[in-house]
Amino acid sequence: MRDAFHALANDKRLQILEWLKDPRAHFPPQTDGDLVEDGVCGVFIADKLGVSAPTLSEHMRILTEAGLVTPKRIKQWTFYRRNEAALAELKAQITREL
Repeated sequence: MRDAFHALANDKRLQILEWLKDPRAHFPPQTDGDLVEDGVCGVFIADKLGVSAPTLSEHMRILTEAGLVTPKRIKQWTFYRRNEAALAELKAQITREL
């Protein structure tokens, strides 16, 4: 759970999670991969966030290691989607702690 708190302690990572909650509302259609089923291409996330690919990779590594997002490779691209089960469990744990 500590990894999750570390992941959530950054405004850019919180923004990414918010966008991934409703990817069709925040990202254009993709040539490869469905926005909901496969996730959003990292290139689109980096562009929208206004960061370089290496910076986005670090943010996504932290979110992935915390279990909050799931990566999927399609061709040479990595697509990301929220891990709703892990987010629900984290919310339940926080609620129990309060």
